Amino acid sequence: MELNYFLKAASKRERAEVATVCNDSVSYLYQLAGKHRYASALMAARIEAQTRAVAVRTNGRLATVPRETLVRYPEIFERDEPYLMVAEERP
Repeated sequence: MELNYFLKAASKRERAEVATVCNDSVSYLYQLAGKHRYASALMAARIEAQTRAVAVRTNGRLATVPRETLVRYPEIFERDEPYLMVAEERP
């Protein structure tokens, strides 16, 4: 699922939850969704992990946003590598 579709389908609380985990605002997520800005590799991994956590709780209404759709050069990611679980590492 692309970030712009995720943001359209998500509730206000779900959008805010993704934004706070990434230490940014919801408006910054909209800039990423509109391709006005691109996320760093670490930020993209955080957004992917958090959207996965939110999507699990929605029973199929939302899906995970892959990190390759958020960066300028998606070829830097190898899908054989394990996911960065940044959101789970936080105390």
